[in-house]
Amino acid sequence: MKKHISSLVFLFLCFSVLGQTSKDDFYKTIPLAQNINSVSGKPFVLSSITKIYSPKNNAGLKQIAVFLSEYIEIANGIKLQITNSPVKENAIVLENNFKDKNSEAYNFTANQNQVVINGATSAGTFYGVQLLRKVLLENETKSQIELPAVEITDYPRFAYRGMHLDVARHFASVEFVKKYIDLLALHNINTFHWHLTDDQGWRVEIKKYPKLTQIGAFRNETQVGKQVGVYDGKPHGGFYTQEQIKEVVAYAQKRFITTIPEIDLPGHMVAALSSYPELGCVGEGYEVYKKWGVSDDVLCLGNEKTFTFLEGVFTELIPLFPAKYFHIGGDECPKKRWEKCPKCQTKIAELGLKKDSKHSAEEKLQSYCMSRIEKFLNAKGKQVIGWDEILEGGIAPNATIMSWRSTQAGIEAVKQGHKAIMTPSSHVYFDYYQSTDAASEPLAIGGFTNLERVYSFEPIPNGLTEDERKLVIGAQANVWREYIKSDAQTEYMVLPRLAALSEVVWTNADKKNYGNFLNRLSDFLKIYDKLKCNYAKHILEVSPEYKVDTENGQLILSLKTSSKSPIYYTIDGSEPTLQSKKYSESLIINSAVTVKAAVISENYKSKIFTKKFEFNKATAKPIVLENEPVDRYRFNGGKTLVDGRTGTTAFSTGDWIALYKDDFEATIDLKFLQQIKEVSMNTFTSPNDWIFGPKQFQVLISKDGINFTPVHSEDLKIAEKGDGPKITNLKAVFVEQEAKYVKIKAPIFEKIPEWHYSAGQPTFLFVDEITIN
Repeated sequence: MKKHISSLVFLFLCFSVLGQTSKDDFYKTIPLAQNINSVSGKPFVLSSITKIYSPKNNAGLKQIAVFLSEYIEIANGIKLQITNSPVKENAIVLENNFKDKNSEAYNFTANQNQVVINGATSAGTFYGVQLLRKVLLENETKSQIELPAVEITDYPRFAYRGMHLDVARHFASVEFVKKYIDLLALHNINTFHWHLTDDQGWRVEIKKYPKLTQIGAFRNETQVGKQVGVYDGKPHGGFYTQEQIKEVVAYAQKRFITTIPEIDLPGHMVAALSSYPELGCVGEGYEVYKKWGVSDDVLCLGNEKTFTFLEGVFTELIPLFPAKYFHIGGDECPKKRWEKCPKCQTKIAELGLKKDSKHSAEEKLQSYCMSRIEKFLNAKGKQVIGWDEILEGGIAPNATIMSWRSTQAGIEAVKQGHKAIMTPSSHVYFDYYQSTDAASEPLAIGGFTNLERVYSFEPIPNGLTEDERKLVIGAQANVWREYIKSDAQTEYMVLPRLAALSEVVWTNADKKNYGNFLNRLSDFLKIYDKLKCNYAKHILEVSPEYKVDTENGQLILSLKTSSKSPIYYTIDGSEPTLQSKKYSESLIINSAVTVKAAVISENYKSKIFTKKFEFNKATAKPIVLENEPVDRYRFNGGKTLVDGRTGTTAFSTGDWIALYKDDFEATIDLKFLQQIKEVSMNTFTSPNDWIFGPKQFQVLISKDGINFTPVHSEDLKIAEKGDGPKITNLKAVFVEQEAKYVKIKAPIFEKIPEWHYSAGQPTFLFVDEITIN
């Protein structure tokens, strides 16, 4: 087998010469500070005689001093004395009078006598302390450590730096929520979005409505993975008392983290309807949702008791959450019940809501609900955040949009003068797979968001004016926990992707560099080890890069790692060992083969990377698509369909491409006339993800690329309610014929069917490997 040197791999391996040894690199942790300037002079020596100084009568700085003392004890085993008497030598001085327009900015200076951490506010001082904490954790535990002389000026790029946690699908203890908040503080995240209610559970005590926690906080059993109709038979639930809510909120406040609660409405409310059935359009027969997905049952907006209920809930929550913002959901709300509900239709008529070219009367009814709740919260001194669906039917007047389906909704929001928080599922959904080897990963909802994709996220889209750019107040990552049952798995899904997010929202875009980030991350992982975090180690394992060389009819596989240890590989199906071939150059693949590779040293062996490549007459042949895939699922474009790799139900790992609204049509050039008798292509359906496959499968062949003859056509059925994720191999078998070109057509289903919660919306069409024999 030939080998081919890849300059990309060589560059990557250069970045793998890791370790922060130089003076300049000492303070380069995560997120990268905006300005780090080495200065002349001897280093500051941190030892057991060092003292931490915070001014008298400054409670905020006193608390930060306590944190710093604890951090240093964990990092270096040294317990430092805290004093409010000025110290001239061997002291870490905490101040909060740094002059900067950014309230979270800080100045960090170190010289022979002192380390001074001076924030524009106490929040800025706290982030300066986080920087010191991290560089200490990244270095060896010693009784004394030298801090090189330096001057650092640092500040966050965005005011809103968010991280979300869903505790409705799977309940999380107060202890774990606190640990989660500590992780956010470590990564300079300042907003905790706490998703407290959903169809599968109501998690917060409301004294006026005790059944919400007596009934709504517990479900009888839970769907097993993605097996529709299969349940585990085990009750699940839990809730937070109002005292526990106060405790968590105060815990976060001490770490300069704002807690924003989410009460998702008017959909995602089955747990509430199970507790108070009169609030639904049907009025009976509800139970806390035990399966995943979206229920048709939503709050009845024609019933005035619904608004009395919501106002009662928020009245009790407002004293618990001092945050300016409350999140009121607004996403994935089916309108079916409203269409048939006499009360809702009466309300529509009473409000004079009419269907127009953009929105149905029911969509406008939802907008009425969101606006009404917003006005109630505004009167109580709160602002609302909603998922981007609240743009449909007319946005609530002062709402901030959380743009999750793409960044487009955020663009629309800021162009209308609304603030936007970017949280697109394409880049910052941490419940998605983070490895292309989904089979060896914990079960996830689907999708693919690896570390590099998170790091590549740019929250401010191109094409905005300066005023519009200012309305993008930040970004957030989300963790939905349908398939995340444990604390350890939650940590695994979040780390180290949270490190990439922290740099996206903190560090200016012109200072970001992925190779440099990986270099620093290798040391940053030591922090996770010392804090005993369960994190994904993919960057220390084998990471593949695939290319298709259609000119020469071959595939190119490059392997990379951030580990200091080398990669060993085999092509005969055996397990790689230290005696196997050491990887140094890209592998050229021109026949069926299974590649196995691992990072191996004398005392370490990573998870084994395995990839099977199949060859047929279409593999590595030129291919032209009539319509381009959507950006989110483009990957290598048409070449993805002839790269010898077959995709799994993890549909966003790069093995599939997808079209949205457009029909699929591809033409493969076999390069010379040859006999063919069979053409096949994989398609993927997952109704819960708006993926419905094609409505037809057509195959045409040609000798000249101009005149095509049909050889196969079949009509296909649309996915049905209750169907789970499924791969279907579409196959055309015909009398053997001579051809040089093969054309495949697969028209898309134009609209999501009526039974679906997003009925009427366009569908996705996913396709994968084309095989010709």
